[in-house]
Amino acid sequence: MRLRTRAILAPLLLLAPLVLLASTGLAAEPTSEPKAGVTGFGFGERLQIHGFASQGAVQSSANRYYGDSPETSFDFTELGINASFRVNPRLMLAAQVLSRRAGDMSDGSPEIDFALADINLVSNARYRAGMRVGRIKNRLGLYNETRDVPFTHPGIFLPQVVYFDKVRNLVLSTDGILLYGDLHQPFGTFSATLSTGNPVIDENVEAAYMSGDFDGTLESENHSWLASLWFDSATEALKLGLSGATASAKYHPNSSDPFSLQPGTIDIIYWIASAQYNAERWSLTAEYMGEPMQWRDFGPWRPDRDATAEGYYAQGTYRFLPRWQLMARYEEGFANRDDRDGSQLERDTFGMAPANTAYSRILSLGVRWDINRQWMLRAEYSRHIGNFILSEIENPDFSQFEKHWNVFAIQAAFRF
Repeated sequence: MRLRTRAILAPLLLLAPLVLLASTGLAAEPTSEPKAGVTGFGFGERLQIHGFASQGAVQSSANRYYGDSPETSFDFTELGINASFRVNPRLMLAAQVLSRRAGDMSDGSPEIDFALADINLVSNARYRAGMRVGRIKNRLGLYNETRDVPFTHPGIFLPQVVYFDKVRNLVLSTDGILLYGDLHQPFGTFSATLSTGNPVIDENVEAAYMSGDFDGTLESENHSWLASLWFDSATEALKLGLSGATASAKYHPNSSDPFSLQPGTIDIIYWIASAQYNAERWSLTAEYMGEPMQWRDFGPWRPDRDATAEGYYAQGTYRFLPRWQLMARYEEGFANRDDRDGSQLERDTFGMAPANTAYSRILSLGVRWDINRQWMLRAEYSRHIGNFILSEIENPDFSQFEKHWNVFAIQAAFRF
């Protein structure tokens, strides 16, 4: 049986924004998707072009993390260029091309990050509503929409127990349609989005949810549904949000061998609760992620099972000088919140998946220096216990995992 919550969630996700739209004229102006920063080229007021580039170096005491990090990896590069064109006051076109090299997870081939038409349906001083059509960045949590732009990150790496880079493409964007809206009040702004479309499933997603590389393919079975509700205070000091998505994937085996996996399905609900407080020189951020999952009909070698992954973090940043910023973050993540120490996983797999693959506990400290409006340098240290966040593509042999490991990374970034 599929997730019953999925059948209930889709109409509820549809109902909330539409009720607001119908009763209040709820609306929103476009988010910062078309921009990479405050710099760029403007050709009049209608055409804007922005871009960014970053290069990182990652060194770990053990385990592969963004490439061959035990030997120091330089396979962490991002290049992006985007443009937006205001056709008229109600229509804007925007797109971004991204090249991302991330160890064995991504080889740097240029891809369309987003490409959309933004249609403003109604707008005045109190509200605005619109829709987007095309490849749309998903508004999940505080950072997913802008996760490709280094200048928008709290650190070199996003909190991995919430924003998994190993399944990044699954949650990054959707090919479909989105409704958005904002309602402005004296005390703050309420926002809502609702979208549906086809998610992107690549070999990283397949390896993560299938726990390895099998002779077959994993493909999207149904459209995903995504929704978000947000509140921003009038002073922009407080931001609260609840966002979520559903996804379903079907496994198609290439072999008829009776000992191979059978055509099974994976159903996922992924949701994030977000809170952030910003003062003049410091910010506090916390997010909680829940991910109920079901595996069905894979045959006797992969019995049906349910699990709920969980992740959360608390983070603080402090701007001790105008161009300098410190960051501290603690995060925990679990493959199954009912098996936090991984002991059940190790028993069920007869030791093939050690207990430490089921959790991650990470303490990170970082410093950022904004040299000027175009250039930024960062350094970051992380202490890891457990291996839940590690990519199965980069680390196919679970027996080689080291439970206790450290990461030191530096990054240089440029924008125009």
